[in-house]
Amino acid sequence: MATQKITIEPVTRIEGHAKVTIHMKEDGNVDHAYLHINEFRGFEKFCEGRMFFEMPSITPRICGICPVSHHLASAKVCDQIVGAEPPRTANLLRELMHMGQIVQSHGMHFFELAGPDLLLGFDADPAIRNVVGLIQANPALALKAVNLRKFGQEIIHTLGGRRIHPNFAIPGGVNKSLKASERDGILAGMAEAMATTVAGIAIMKDWAEKNREDIDKFAVFPTGYFGLVNPTGGLELYQGDCRLIDQKGNLLEQFSASRYLDYISEHVENWSYLKFPYYKKMGFPGGVYRVGALGRLNACDRIDTPIANEELKTFRALNPGKPVENTLHYHYARLIETLFAIERVGELLNDPDILSNDILNTKRDFHNEAVGVIEAPRGTLLHHYWVKDNGQIERVNLIVSTGHNNWAMSNAVDSVAKTYINGQTVREGLLNRVEAAVRAYDPCLSCSTHALGQMPMILEFIDPSGNVTETMRRD
Repeated sequence: MATQKITIEPVTRIEGHAKVTIHMKEDGNVDHAYLHINEFRGFEKFCEGRMFFEMPSITPRICGICPVSHHLASAKVCDQIVGAEPPRTANLLRELMHMGQIVQSHGMHFFELAGPDLLLGFDADPAIRNVVGLIQANPALALKAVNLRKFGQEIIHTLGGRRIHPNFAIPGGVNKSLKASERDGILAGMAEAMATTVAGIAIMKDWAEKNREDIDKFAVFPTGYFGLVNPTGGLELYQGDCRLIDQKGNLLEQFSASRYLDYISEHVENWSYLKFPYYKKMGFPGGVYRVGALGRLNACDRIDTPIANEELKTFRALNPGKPVENTLHYHYARLIETLFAIERVGELLNDPDILSNDILNTKRDFHNEAVGVIEAPRGTLLHHYWVKDNGQIERVNLIVSTGHNNWAMSNAVDSVAKTYINGQTVREGLLNRVEAAVRAYDPCLSCSTHALGQMPMILEFIDPSGNVTETMRRD
């Protein structure tokens, strides 16, 4: 049977490099669509031999979009290696930085990366379906979006001395306290940040109402859901226990991150450098789950800040009594988390301990192995280090947020391709919908691609008709 292969490369408006191949049948329908993560970094391997205390400075270089997440997850591992729980003020300040990261990342994704699809349309001319097109279409909204991201970045800059790759968290605490003037400067920006986020939610709801048919058929499928929760089951982004629920919303597991290897394993496919995590007890693919904003809002019981919690109730009414499965509602979920992060910034800044100088625990009780966890904007981030007695890193394992979502992204690509490409002429707008299936997860592929051993190489020889005549493979 003759087949056609459509290649989308690169997938646009994401962080990192990926391509999609859509394998067509003779009748113009899709046989299967694959998401290929064709970027290799190998961060785990080249961290071996470094000193453990260097890791909070090294691992942020994995990514320029979410360096704070790696910085803080790594610092949490180092706290445990030296046996020094940070003072309360240090944890407040670390969480404050993390909330800045959530705001700037979620804000950028909704307005600058997903926004062109939602505000200009999936079928808009690619020449304008970008942030420049948004500026031309609505300059006032574009400026507000820039300022929202700036609000988050300025929190990071105030604490860490720079907007990316901060130098702030160290084993046992942080290296800088917060001044009253700095606190007041951040507080002054909260009202505008909140107003912009509320406006974003109104835009999302209006778009969802007008495009309900698309939302209800665009990569809607059941999975488990995974995220951190606090001791009473509330949404937690900085620290807490891992919670995993099943497709119907029932609790499967709740456990400390230090035990993640008891519950999570990783599957490998030969067409991607990105692994496929899954819940061990259910196997692969039965045990796949989703992380990130959609996963977290499905997994938690509530949000412990008032404005975000009210919006969570509206979100859950989309599918009463069950998890929200619609891939496009990741955008709505991110805005709800942005509300929470801004509210949490206010709570942290008004805590009487936030200006204390008690920011470092100098106790030392060395351990050779530790795990750190945090909810990066894109999902649960795990750092696991094994350390020699002299402090040298012996082994590193990273399960990065986007990795957890690999199966879901791949399934979404296949689902959207089969839903929208079905016998008619393949328009650019249809291919953009396939890209949007990836974009909805806000993947950070630079963070996620890692492997051990030799990289596979595949050579395909293609004749003038486009047929593969010979394949050579090196494993």
